[in-house]
Amino acid sequence: MAEPAEWRPAALNNGWTYCDRVRQREQSTRLSSVLAQRHRHSCAATWQQRLASGEITLNGLACPDDVEVKAGDWIRWARPPWVEAAVPDQWEVIHDDGDVLVVNKPSGLPVMPGGGFLAHTLTSLLEWRSRSEGEALVPKPIHRLGRFTSGLQVCARRPETRAALSKQFRPNGDCRKTYLALTERMESLQQGQTLVIQTDVVERQHPLLGWIWGPVPPTPEPVRKRLSAHSSVQLRERRETGDLLEVLIHTGRPHQIRIHLSQLGCPLLGDPLYQADQGLTATATPGDGGYQLHAWRLEGLRWPPTKQLSLHAQPPKLLGVQDGAGR
Repeated sequence: MAEPAEWRPAALNNGWTYCDRVRQREQSTRLSSVLAQRHRHSCAATWQQRLASGEITLNGLACPDDVEVKAGDWIRWARPPWVEAAVPDQWEVIHDDGDVLVVNKPSGLPVMPGGGFLAHTLTSLLEWRSRSEGEALVPKPIHRLGRFTSGLQVCARRPETRAALSKQFRPNGDCRKTYLALTERMESLQQGQTLVIQTDVVERQHPLLGWIWGPVPPTPEPVRKRLSAHSSVQLRERRETGDLLEVLIHTGRPHQIRIHLSQLGCPLLGDPLYQADQGLTATATPGDGGYQLHAWRLEGLRWPPTKQLSLHAQPPKLLGVQDGAGR
């Protein structure tokens, strides 16, 4: 079936060169083992094949053999072109003053390169459009929504503007960021109640990616890092299949809403990774979709510094909120 006109079809990119530097604890280890630990999508045997095919250099020199490495060595992998999945490449412009650009990002479009995406990202598409239209300055994101999170994505064309706005997006900054989330039934939450969540977001082990951000585990297990996180939840609408929530985040931690709702035992409906028992699905990754989460309102953003912006983005139909609705 052909992709809709508003989608960019799956296509080969131009490849990419990844650079890694060997750490002290990795010295006297085989090159393939270092790469397998850094890039867990491939095992050591696959990296040995890439060495033999000439894709990898060590300190700028061809390295077809699986040699031992030492701290400070530079490893470069010239990854051949690969097929990137189809993505939506149309979006609504919410605000554009010639410097700050705010768009309503569609679900399914990654913001920045990663997870198998390079050219099929909002960052790359903004650059392509700006160059094709002869613009000297390219809008670049100052924060990142998840691939399958839709809604308000703020970009800026000038480096000094990006630096100034980034400060406002830091934890406990002036911005008020409200999301709409379709979740499993939260019986403990009644209409008009506000539930405050302040559990940490922690880095936990995962078989596919090594370490990922998740909820505090229900039973003892290794935790590498902790980040304080603060969210507030209100029930907007109770449905047969679940609840529509408004979630205000006071901090902007990785996957914070998905993790906090999992911590409460009512994850996003269709979330393939974060489970109701604070567990993590071994076969899923943070970049997998299936859930409904929308960056709906942004208030308190000051730009220029003397002006306060109040922005909102029409959510997808499944979330069932009309433009301009709200308390």
